Amino acid sequence: MPDQRIRFSKSGPACYISHLDLMRTFQRAFLRAGIPIRHTEGFNPHAYVSIPLPLSVGFSSQCEIMEFGLSEGVEKASVPWRLTRALPEGITVTRCYDAVRPFKELCYVNYIVTLEYDAGAPVGAENAIRSLLGRESLVVTKKSKKAKSGQTQLDLIPLIQRVDYEGRRDAVVLDMVLRAKDPGLNPALLLSAIQAECPKLAPDYVSYHRKQVLDACFRPYE
Repeated sequence: MPDQRIRFSKSGPACYISHLDLMRTFQRAFLRAGIPIRHTEGFNPHAYVSIPLPLSVGFSSQCEIMEFGLSEGVEKASVPWRLTRALPEGITVTRCYDAVRPFKELCYVNYIVTLEYDAGAPVGAENAIRSLLGRESLVVTKKSKKAKSGQTQLDLIPLIQRVDYEGRRDAVVLDMVLRAKDPGLNPALLLSAIQAECPKLAPDYVSYHRKQVLDACFRPYE
């Protein structure tokens, strides 16, 4: 029997559940919902669940994917509502389906990043950010567990596939398609670059929303 996947959204207070806590939350939710799934082997077996693209704390999403092994005899159609009832507020399971495409085909992520300004967006903010992200190279320093120094440098520009800009009275909205992995680009690094290169454009508040995951041809990944 093939593995199964669910699609779920994460919003509100649930955005502040960390990745590891989210995994534990789902493991308990399967148990509370009475949905039998495959467990790992060994001395300390636990429910097998896997999320290919962990979501940063504070980010919202409408397109999260989790893989697991559903026991025979359980109807996939019943899984979304049964799980949602057992999950915290803000996590909603929208679909359950058989896993067909490998995770290696998941290549890009569409994010909506909203930079908000209490006193109104600075004059020329949209054009300045457009110019910054339009450079041939934009190198930032990020934390790295692999590097001996604990830090590594990353050029953001090759990892940005597309950016659409919308200027508002009190915000600048960036609709972005970014590389998902090998390496992936966390949009929080773009905010760091904006703060470093254009400090006057640093927002008072920023929100990150994961809108869609895409394959190499920029089609929705299922």
